[in-house]
Amino acid sequence: MSGHSKWSTIKRKKAATDAKRGKLFTQLIREITVATRQGGSDPLGNPRLRLAMDKARSLNMPKDNIERAIRKGSGAEGGEQYEEIRYEGYGPGGVAVIVDTLTDNRNRTVGEIRHLFSKHGGNLGANGCVAYLFEQTGVLEFDRDGVDAERLMEAAIDADASDVEEEGEVIRALTRPDAFESVKQRLEQGGFAAALAEVQMLPQSSVALTGRDAQTMVKLFEAIDDHEDVKQVYANFDISDQELLAAAS
Repeated sequence: MSGHSKWSTIKRKKAATDAKRGKLFTQLIREITVATRQGGSDPLGNPRLRLAMDKARSLNMPKDNIERAIRKGSGAEGGEQYEEIRYEGYGPGGVAVIVDTLTDNRNRTVGEIRHLFSKHGGNLGANGCVAYLFEQTGVLEFDRDGVDAERLMEAAIDADASDVEEEGEVIRALTRPDAFESVKQRLEQGGFAAALAEVQMLPQSSVALTGRDAQTMVKLFEAIDDHEDVKQVYANFDISDQELLAAAS
């Protein structure tokens, strides 16, 4: 897996106690609102909403916040109207970057995202300039501690996961986007609850970075990821564990 995936794991493990959790709550409220507006307020018939609610609960978001977001999405309460916009660009060393946002002001968001790219050695590109370097993939991530790794891998393959990978303390089951929900449910029924469950844009190739380029890329990634309108950031950088951990500390 690329450095992006390592970074994603670091971020997940920090999320429960990170001071930025308020930003995660804001993003999840927006995601629940948009998911409800697009697919209805019943999570049983709306996989996107169900996934957002599961993530909100895993972060101990108050039930009232979740229900209020659903009411906004269903039109029962007023509030901002969010739209989904994807931006693409390049980071230091030619790293490909995809930025998925939920915003109520696209002019403000594009200006601020462009500024972050420029400030950290990158540049915002045209739509489609790097998307072809990524593939939409379901990702189910499990902590190795306390899990029977062999049984988990067998269960994932039996559930129709397309691949299973081991990386340090993490086991990942990868799925086709259309099989993500069914694989997730079958693993849960088998007693395996994922610590992270998302459909992501995974890079199909990577750009190795070291030294100053590596440090600058991590700063760019963090700066974009911290932006309130940003839902998810994907990049195809590959940075050594030591440099990545040093930059994340």
